[in-house]
Amino acid sequence: MNPDLHSLQPYPFEKLVKLKQDCVPPPHQSAINLFLGEPQHATPDLVVNAMSTALAHGLGKYPITKGGDALRHSIANWLSFRFKLPADSLDPNRHILPVNGTREALFAFAQCVIDRGASKPLVLMPNPFYQIYEGAALLAGAQPWFVNCLEQTDFQPDFAKVPEEVWARCQLLYICSPNNPCGTVLDIPTLQSLIERADEYDFIIAADECYSEIYADETQPPVGLLQACAAAGRLDFKRCVVFNSLSKRSNAPGLRSGFVAGDADIMRQFLQYRTYHGCAMSLAAQAASIAAWEDETHVQANRELYRQKYDAVMEIIAPVMSVTRPPAGFYLWPQTPMADDKFARELFVQQNVTVLPGRFLSRTAHGVNPGQNRLRIALVAPLDECVEAAQRMRTFQ
Repeated sequence: MNPDLHSLQPYPFEKLVKLKQDCVPPPHQSAINLFLGEPQHATPDLVVNAMSTALAHGLGKYPITKGGDALRHSIANWLSFRFKLPADSLDPNRHILPVNGTREALFAFAQCVIDRGASKPLVLMPNPFYQIYEGAALLAGAQPWFVNCLEQTDFQPDFAKVPEEVWARCQLLYICSPNNPCGTVLDIPTLQSLIERADEYDFIIAADECYSEIYADETQPPVGLLQACAAAGRLDFKRCVVFNSLSKRSNAPGLRSGFVAGDADIMRQFLQYRTYHGCAMSLAAQAASIAAWEDETHVQANRELYRQKYDAVMEIIAPVMSVTRPPAGFYLWPQTPMADDKFARELFVQQNVTVLPGRFLSRTAHGVNPGQNRLRIALVAPLDECVEAAQRMRTFQ
């Protein structure tokens, strides 16, 4: 067995199951689950119809790992439009690789790029963080190094606190913008400063941008890593790779469709890795993905639904909880008046509402655990359920 398997912690939802073990919620209260970031809005008909049409042609062909030309072109066009990239700066044949959702791609990427023969390689990541980053680092033979996201830095990773010797050992930096769970967004100067660090110390930046299409202000969409490259005239996207998905943008988590894009040399080697990995996207999923990437109307409607939920929920809980409305994403990251795991357990027992303790998403690093006394509340349920959950939380408070 891989000796690094013992380093993996139970996944947050496993911890949640254990936390709720033997708990009995009130029978008169319906269950409301706000712990999982699984969009519950309807998948657009155009996506479902495209997949149905493609399935009518059968499943008699193997898809190629690189994906079809049409899909790669639709992704390149979307990236160029969305992040204001210069025309023809993205070559669909060299810069784009479709993947079966970004979860498996974020994990596989570390296995591909980490040199485990190097002396004590590090993978840097925000803290709290999407748990795949940590597992990917450990199973690639590297050690995670956590960059805390605290209230005093507006829940942004405090890159200024990273020592030079840590940057020197860094092989891969995971960033998440908009952030899961804090909802903060990295700006162009910050991204460009990280690119300068990557040049100086020769590491790769993997930008998880899966929440980029859910944001509060239509006039200020979150910027992206490739956009920061282009603003600096860096059209080779050297050392920079972005990950994005249709799960949140198009309410299609079951489609398992996303992409990786960036540095052509890295993409070439990642394609070689994935060819052996055996993870090509089905042709029907590709057809559905093309339909999704080529339509913005459903995405705008999706954002409006989340705004309505933020408006309603914040009005109810802000007077009784310390909570900030984030600029992007669909999570709230409130402070709790007691230990976060105790709060989550008692909220379930008394109100039959399930949320995720913040400590399940973070690690104690540099003397502090950024998830302690915090909750991740995913506003993915229908508006009426989110409102009902907020009212119950207020009553519980």
